[in-house]
Amino acid sequence: MAKSLNLKEKSVFLKALFHTLCFFLAFIFTTASAENNQVIDIAYLTQEKTPPPQLSNLDVFIKNKGIFGAQLAISDNNTTGQFTHQQFRLKAFTVPVDGKVDEVFATQIAGKYSYLITVLPADAVLNIADTAAGKELLLFDAQTTDDALRNGQCRANVLHILPSRSMRADALAQYMMKKRWDKWFLVVGTSAADRLFADALKRAAKRFNRELVAEKTWEHTFDARRTAQSDVAVFSQIDDDYDVLVVADEQGEFGEYLDYRTWSPRPIIGSQGLVATAWHPTHDQWGATQLQNRFLEQAGRAMAEEDYGAYIAVRAIGEAATRTHSAQLPALKNYMLGERFALQGYKGNPLSFRAWDGQLRQPILLAAARSMVAVAPIEGFLHQKTELDTLGFDQPESQCHWNQ
Repeated sequence: MAKSLNLKEKSVFLKALFHTLCFFLAFIFTTASAENNQVIDIAYLTQEKTPPPQLSNLDVFIKNKGIFGAQLAISDNNTTGQFTHQQFRLKAFTVPVDGKVDEVFATQIAGKYSYLITVLPADAVLNIADTAAGKELLLFDAQTTDDALRNGQCRANVLHILPSRSMRADALAQYMMKKRWDKWFLVVGTSAADRLFADALKRAAKRFNRELVAEKTWEHTFDARRTAQSDVAVFSQIDDDYDVLVVADEQGEFGEYLDYRTWSPRPIIGSQGLVATAWHPTHDQWGATQLQNRFLEQAGRAMAEEDYGAYIAVRAIGEAATRTHSAQLPALKNYMLGERFALQGYKGNPLSFRAWDGQLRQPILLAAARSMVAVAPIEGFLHQKTELDTLGFDQPESQCHWNQ
């Protein structure tokens, strides 16, 4: 004969039954809600890079810059999406070193996605943007800093996330103006990228009335680590006095070995020393510490600029989708390029896109190796619309005309 349940056993049984029912109802509700969600699919495209020559034992080559930032932003978007009935999905495509980016785009992305995050060099971005399939989607360039892509080579279907070289140079020039460091000695490397950054620095010097007293090209082929002690002193000895040594060495081939070795004791800025950057490991204001820690926990390393660029690109899509209650490209693009768009980027002022060239306007961090020094635009630099447009090419200066 079956034993009857006592009062305590009945209570345990009813609680278990109640929790099972709640779980079943929650499952049905979640499934139904997911089926009714707007789905926003985002593609992420990058190519593996060959590690450059190791210039220092402290240099750690990071082969996967960008993807962890995009994944973190997808998580943030979906947190909000639970309430807006929107679901964001990310699919990453990585092209091998010897692979062809355009083939991967044509076979796996074209016609399947409306939004594409790229961590690619400038020529690859333009090649995709100029294809028939590329013109049907919106590209978010999360790597390049080329001014040409924001001017004569701009494309209506490309938005640029990281600050351009001219924006970085202007940020440094504003700080130099505040410090009254008027006289610059410019040292330039031999690569094409170095010359482009040098052009941006010379433009900034002229724009903010800094005097370029000397310019030299670093053409030494020796190992700077072994011979810099004597040769840097000789190289940096010039007739004119100067306030600051400005360096254009984007590959880091010699710039790190100038400090403490120059003939005259002067601060160093540019690609080494005090740098202008979209993101930096020492940045801890405006909630940045939370983002830094969350990224570190996920990726096991500090957030790089490309990670921040990919994060902001995905968050921009999420913000536009939330505000417009839409997943359609025209609605999201129009909102992102409109005056109402404002994205919190952990840098104080809200971020927004310049409608005339697709560049993300944003504060720029000025940082030394282990400390934040300032944030540009520097206080006192005014603009009729927003102080953020004091950095880089303003609308009257722009050679980009796709919006006309």
